[in-house]
Amino acid sequence: MALTRESVLGALKTISDPVSGDDIVSAGVTRGLNVENGLVRFVLEIDPSKAKMYETVRDAAQKAVEALDGATEVSAVLTAHQAKAPPELKPKQPATQQGPQKVPGVNHIIAIASGKGGVGKSTVSANLACALAAEGRRVGLLDADVYGPSQPRMLGVSGRPASPDGKTILPMRNHGVTMMSIGLMTNEDQAVVWRGPMLMGALQQMLMQVQWGALDVLLVDLPPGTGDVQMTLAQKAVVDGAVIVSTPQDVALLDARKGLDMFNQLKVPVLGMIENMSTHICSNCGHEEHVFGHGGVAAEASKLGVPLLAEVPLHIDIRLASDGGAPIVVSKPDAPQSQAFRDVARKLIEAGVA
Repeated sequence: MALTRESVLGALKTISDPVSGDDIVSAGVTRGLNVENGLVRFVLEIDPSKAKMYETVRDAAQKAVEALDGATEVSAVLTAHQAKAPPELKPKQPATQQGPQKVPGVNHIIAIASGKGGVGKSTVSANLACALAAEGRRVGLLDADVYGPSQPRMLGVSGRPASPDGKTILPMRNHGVTMMSIGLMTNEDQAVVWRGPMLMGALQQMLMQVQWGALDVLLVDLPPGTGDVQMTLAQKAVVDGAVIVSTPQDVALLDARKGLDMFNQLKVPVLGMIENMSTHICSNCGHEEHVFGHGGVAAEASKLGVPLLAEVPLHIDIRLASDGGAPIVVSKPDAPQSQAFRDVARKLIEAGVA
């Protein structure tokens, strides 16, 4: 039986917090939980003056998780909350560094962009990240869609990231993908009401102050449009290329052209386009219907001289998998819909950018 995040949380909830009387999960003591291939890591964030009291709690929590089927290695660490709170992502003024820089440990950065919202850019980002991981790449995913962060839900990640020194943020990880999102720093229903300088500072912190580790490629899920976040990414980090996601209809393609022009102005190469929601095949009768038209992205890519990387169908399994926290590349790896994303991953690897 595979070890799951839910079973680990269930075990941790059997341990009482000596201060609040609640369990250590409900009390907010447990932070930075990662569960992958039997390896479990978590932090108990405590008042340093009560460290001795919590040593027993840590030992009990570690034993409770070690007793679970599938747990091969368990690491539980005590750390002081004063030093561990993640850095404030609302700087008083934007950072002053000049020129694009390499993100430490990251070999390549690919921006996933769209001119228009609602075309499935975040769904493509999550599935492409998992597809690259399935191809053996070390993959990171930065959810830079600050106003509508959706990657925590799509990748099945929850909890608040830890920070051992108050400066470096430890990202979360699931499905072989290392992930960071502003959505992990706020409540799920809390709006982020920030102006441009705050967005710029937050993005730079999530790029440079997150401990990404050694990555072959970092995907950046950008917000729709041509605004501050896109400009900041290109100005502050060395970006190897951008992938433009669009649906086939004319109104989406109008905005996609603006996205392409923006990257040309920013001197970021466009690696190709993906036509999402390309066609729908009825699950009852097999009839194929082009709900949003068909071929518009292929024609646009040909006109602009960039590759058409994939035509991804409109399919309920893709939506259900994303809402369930396990992208279809993970939950149904052999499905035809998954193969579209695997094909894109292979093309990016062959191009030497992933």
